[in-house]
Amino acid sequence: MNMQRSERVAATTAAAPDICVILNPGSGRRKRQARRALRSAMDRHPGRFALRIVRRGRKLPDVAERVAAEGFRVLVAAGGDGTVGAMATVAHRHGLILGVIPMGTFNFFARGLGLPEDLDAAIDLLVAGPTRKVSPGEVNGALFLNNASLGLYPAILAQREGTYRRWGRSRLAAHWSVIVTFTRFHRPLSLRVTIDGREVRRRTPLAFVARSAYQLRTFGLAGEADADADRFALFLAPDTSRWGLFLFAVRLAWRSMKPGRDFDYFTGSRIDIETDSPRRLVARDGERAKMRSPFRFRVLRDGLTVIAPERA
Repeated sequence: MNMQRSERVAATTAAAPDICVILNPGSGRRKRQARRALRSAMDRHPGRFALRIVRRGRKLPDVAERVAAEGFRVLVAAGGDGTVGAMATVAHRHGLILGVIPMGTFNFFARGLGLPEDLDAAIDLLVAGPTRKVSPGEVNGALFLNNASLGLYPAILAQREGTYRRWGRSRLAAHWSVIVTFTRFHRPLSLRVTIDGREVRRRTPLAFVARSAYQLRTFGLAGEADADADRFALFLAPDTSRWGLFLFAVRLAWRSMKPGRDFDYFTGSRIDIETDSPRRLVARDGERAKMRSPFRFRVLRDGLTVIAPERA
């Protein structure tokens, strides 16, 4: 009897799911559709997947920490870049493999890795796909995959949240939020910036630190080669009038930005930014949080393991 019981326990353990998908589906009808579609795709691989659904975005880190404590091998973010960023932080902390099912508006990180946006293909990749190392950024110990910024961009995110609530999520709504914020914002930051030991001082409405070569390419910005070489691309916008900020937004939307005219460009793997205020809002991959100055940006070389096709 004890032998039979031990065999049943061993069989149950062997069949336990090793991949946990955390879904951040939005709300209402979209939530139900996303849950049904995910379950249907995962059912094609019996016994491999567990699913956790997050009711509120701010609960993502707590849910991910509980999943890590349960002993899963792979932590999967099903959502947009903000969801992926939250899951990446937990995966890095616990040494887990990160998987991504792109279900957001832009999906910069997923597209930069060449991940499929078809749901069945994304699930198949999680089961049988190769892994590779990526080098995320961190600011004051907090991870980011695409970008982190001070000044205008956190204000854009606040405007975007209101626009989304009123008109729904779309790329048009996201771009409109950029234009509205640029025409209303004029509170430049006084910065002392140190890039790999070189110090510069600037008054600027925006300090934008990029890690995603794909995102830079999408917006026609400089720095793609530096991002691919595990360096940051740092953009400091000029201190200008509201009309100048409006032109800045238009050029960004039309992908016609030029170094020197529209921004000062720097690159390095270690960047320290000190502001005149001891605490500032910092945007990381679409999420906002207050942090304390100085803001210390570091590249974590090969710091995260992700399931993704081999680099072309």
